[in-house]
Amino acid sequence: MTTMTSRIALVYFDAGGGHRSAATALQQVIRQNGSAWQPDLVNLQEILDPLDVVRRLTGIRVQDVYNRMLRSGWTLGSAQLMRALQLIIRAYHVPSVRLLESYWRNFQPDLVVSLVPHFNRALCQSLAAACPGKPFVTVLTDFADYPPHFWIERQEQFLICGSERAVEQARRLGHAPEKIFETSGMILNPRFYDYPSVDRARERERLGLDPSLATGLVLFGGQGSQVMLEIDRRLGRSSLPLQLIFICGKNESLGKTLRAQPSQRPRFVEGFTAEIPYYMQLADFLIGKPGPGSIAEAMVMDLPVIVERNAWTLPQERYNTEWVREKQVGLVVPNFRRIDQTVAALLDPATFFTFQSNIRHMHNRALFEIPVLLSQILAGSTTAPAPANLTLPANSLH
Repeated sequence: MTTMTSRIALVYFDAGGGHRSAATALQQVIRQNGSAWQPDLVNLQEILDPLDVVRRLTGIRVQDVYNRMLRSGWTLGSAQLMRALQLIIRAYHVPSVRLLESYWRNFQPDLVVSLVPHFNRALCQSLAAACPGKPFVTVLTDFADYPPHFWIERQEQFLICGSERAVEQARRLGHAPEKIFETSGMILNPRFYDYPSVDRARERERLGLDPSLATGLVLFGGQGSQVMLEIDRRLGRSSLPLQLIFICGKNESLGKTLRAQPSQRPRFVEGFTAEIPYYMQLADFLIGKPGPGSIAEAMVMDLPVIVERNAWTLPQERYNTEWVREKQVGLVVPNFRRIDQTVAALLDPATFFTFQSNIRHMHNRALFEIPVLLSQILAGSTTAPAPANLTLPANSLH
């Protein structure tokens, strides 16, 4: 007897690193569980390249312009820039739908899962035209939507949300409760649930750090940030019994400058790495931008956070700072000019204990919950049984 294989399209783009990472993580966990699915990654940017006005004028893809902005810290006015981008997307909506229709007719998916914002209207309409009756799902990779027309659209589809706020936003837009699913958090890479434990003291010593000092991990996404230099200068001159690990991502010049910058504190500087769980095991807390991925990673690794919110904060990440305050898992600052005082407040024993206790009550298993939800959607019923072989690694139980 031949087993039917369901073809699943996982749609991503490379504006920021989180969308590809989430799609790849889902693909990995689906494959690891031996499901009768064929999960394929679909790069939306490549399909829509013929309509990329920025690329035609400059030779640079619009997603690459966005990533350069992140790397350089040119995010002031990003809310206005986003609305301008949405006007362009709206102007090119009809040709975008036509390109996607052609793609879906050739691809013939059984299920399309979007892990991108902005384009969910075009994705949904094109799938309905090319493959009538095939379900369309949007998985939010942010803690909440940034309406209008960011993640959640008024259309017939399924939504998978990683927070109560996102669920409520979907309901307010008129989505039926049976089409909205809530997970226990954000999608994380499988390695955050299946990592080798390390001897913290020994590994700190191996990196040239003091085994006994409080250790902060400074992480600003895959592109790094120039603000890391200010954090290093201010904490390097402080009297705090502290040391730092800096992850600079693909920003090689930042790493070079950090290594050359004088400091009175022990520190270790790393470039791009896939071993974030390793470095998080060596740390006591995280300093970074309020990205959904880095906050979620810190939570699953028991790290209280210090994040920044101001006019330069990306609009879709501003709710994340509210989430940090609501859940009492860290501190939110307007800038890092008084980072020494902020770190001192975080490391106050009573405060640190409260934050870490709150974190330890969280159990983010979204990566493993989502395939179960997708199987229910494919089966046409929210009560369909989960795949019998879908299991959680031991570390996923936190």
